[in-house]
Amino acid sequence: MAAAPFVWSLAPTAASADTVSLDDADEVEVLQDPASDAAVADVPVDRVVVRKSQRLLLLMKNDSPLRAYPVSLGDEPSGHKQFEGDERTPEGVYLLDWRNPNSQFTKSIHISYPNEADREFAKALGRDPGGMIMIHGRPNSFERKKLNRYMLEDWTDGCIAVSNAAMEEIWELVPLNTPIEIVP
Repeated sequence: MAAAPFVWSLAPTAASADTVSLDDADEVEVLQDPASDAAVADVPVDRVVVRKSQRLLLLMKNDSPLRAYPVSLGDEPSGHKQFEGDERTPEGVYLLDWRNPNSQFTKSIHISYPNEADREFAKALGRDPGGMIMIHGRPNSFERKKLNRYMLEDWTDGCIAVSNAAMEEIWELVPLNTPIEIVP
């Protein structure tokens, strides 16, 4: 039986267990059963925001957060990705431009890193900017003893990882070519 994704939602519910403050004006409730929030399923997301310092991925509609998922980042999460192998997660505005339903990490959605500025910066350093930065779930096969690492630590090579159940929901709610803004 698949576990429900751990998400925050603006919809109040008796099943809520916790809250997180996003901004001065926004406080978002934690839902234990996101499937009970049927109203969100019919609303297409128009932007994704990743707040690296808060380890949150937010699904947005008209500048309002619909969902928020905890994330794991690259092993070196501080700062913008500069070149291949630095294990940083990029910062900036990109597009979610293609999908891989057969990923080695459940499913994955590609982030359009590197952009022209990223390529020029890496070239000036004599380096390759890297690529293949994705939003993805956990590895399809992993040792059970490493589950806490995949849930509680930064472990990717620069990607944005969520739970497998959260990835399924993101896959359904986020259309192709949706902008993603990744902020420190």
